[in-house]
Amino acid sequence: MMMDASAWLSDPEVMRVAVPLLALAAAILLYLLSGPLLKRVVGRLRRSLRQLSVPFELLFVPFRTTLVLVVMLMFLPSLPVSPPLLSVANHLLVILFILVLAWLSLRLLRVLSSLILGRYEVGEINNLEARRVTTHLELIRKILNVIIVVIAVSAALMTFDAVRQVGISVLASAGVAGIILGFAAQKSIATLIAGIQIAVTQPIRIDDVVIVENEWGRIEEITLTYVVVRIWDQRRLVVPISHFLDKPFQNWTRSSAELIGTVYLHADYRVDVDALRSELQRILESTPLWDRRVSGLQVTGATDRSVELRALVSAANSSDAWDLRCLVRERLLAFLQSTQPESLPKIRLEPGPGEVKRKEA
Repeated sequence: MMMDASAWLSDPEVMRVAVPLLALAAAILLYLLSGPLLKRVVGRLRRSLRQLSVPFELLFVPFRTTLVLVVMLMFLPSLPVSPPLLSVANHLLVILFILVLAWLSLRLLRVLSSLILGRYEVGEINNLEARRVTTHLELIRKILNVIIVVIAVSAALMTFDAVRQVGISVLASAGVAGIILGFAAQKSIATLIAGIQIAVTQPIRIDDVVIVENEWGRIEEITLTYVVVRIWDQRRLVVPISHFLDKPFQNWTRSSAELIGTVYLHADYRVDVDALRSELQRILESTPLWDRRVSGLQVTGATDRSVELRALVSAANSSDAWDLRCLVRERLLAFLQSTQPESLPKIRLEPGPGEVKRKEA
């Protein structure tokens, strides 16, 4: 029996069939067994991370595929096939390994980014630090994604001899090619540099409240070439990233979300300013929209027909400031209509008391 087994294993025809089958079985077995193992490891990680929501599942398929390719590359030299076919198969597996490794790196960056961002809550009121970290991580991840893709494609192409020779020729003339490329793509290069500068200096962050092109909105997405602003009516304004370096814009949450809002009213000269001031304070005390920092009412202008009243109110953020301004405006108008109707703006056409007496005389 021992002699028969050894003779059977030494048979070239048997080995020609057995070795590929063993390699395929080992790859399939490794792929199947690595799934439950990864799930068990992820389960322990999630229990230690508690409430953090990290998409570890994104790593499963690329990691298991990488393991399978490693096993196939290990078994490949022992396959009883002709050298030309073995060279072609090895070349294809190397290219697949490079691309899958890049895929795994991209997914790993996404998971690490989610792991860090999970410790911050962008939806909070005082979320300045969270927005700063989110902006940094998103832009850095996108830059690294581009670098990984470029390196992976370059490495895959360099496995071809013809492409490698072309690369050597290009490197030999890198000076001239660099000058030509610089002139041809200076706009694109400037845009990429602007994106990196935005990531470092951070004049804008994710979820910042800005006014761009006379539109009020929040920064929804920052890429290396453009910025998406979510406008209040759910439209999206796509702005080149260089706009935020070349042109002025308003950032209402640059260092703090707190704002001071203004409410303007026009009234007759007979308005009781003190009563209106007391009513403003009563309105503010009755609403949670006011953050109790600033309140006041003053006469800021006068024309031949009316006086201008300006109320100052403060709120914790821009949304509360808008709602508070509307509330104060509505309540003050209702107060004037109910208690001082004579104080509403009017155009006088009837003669005054002195003119009536002169006519009667």
